[in-house]
Amino acid sequence: MIDPVRIDARGMRCPWPALRAAKAMRAADRVMIWADDPNAPKELAALAASGWRLTDIADPLGPCFLIEKENIVKTVL
Repeated sequence: MIDPVRIDARGMRCPWPALRAAKAMRAADRVMIWADDPNAPKELAALAASGWRLTDIADPLGPCFLIEKENIVKTVL
């Protein structure tokens, strides 16, 4: 499996984490983003709602989310 694009958006206020993720999603099938803004989960979920899957990941570095294209998830499972 291809490693995800990694984005550190800690300390950034929304909408910046979602904008960074959206830019990465244009070129990648998997994006991992660290985002500590309280609104980030809601904004990332809205971004992923069209053909992507959002997974909340426990990480010692802080709140982390994996965004994957749905067709990639189905192929792996």
